[in-house]
Amino acid sequence: MLYAILAEDRPGTLEARRAARPAHVARLQALVEAGRLVLAGPHPAIDAPDPGPAGFSGSLIVAEFGSLEEARQWAQADPYVEAGVYARVTVKPFLHVLP
Repeated sequence: MLYAILAEDRPGTLEARRAARPAHVARLQALVEAGRLVLAGPHPAIDAPDPGPAGFSGSLIVAEFGSLEEARQWAQADPYVEAGVYARVTVKPFLHVLP
């Protein structure tokens, strides 16, 4: 089943996000290689494709996992969680309807 992982950044964590990004992206790439990633990306803190020093307000990942618990465990092991970037992570079942 698909799960949406919605994460909210703590204020002032842009440098920690930048430092943890390679490890974060490597985990996402593993999902891509397994054919399990639908989409992933950050939420810019301002209405711009490159938010510069404004940074990001969070992230969205939609991927396939065997269960809600598996998705939660995967999300909690994210390098952004370990680096203190994310203030909150919510994992919800997701039904892909369109397109």
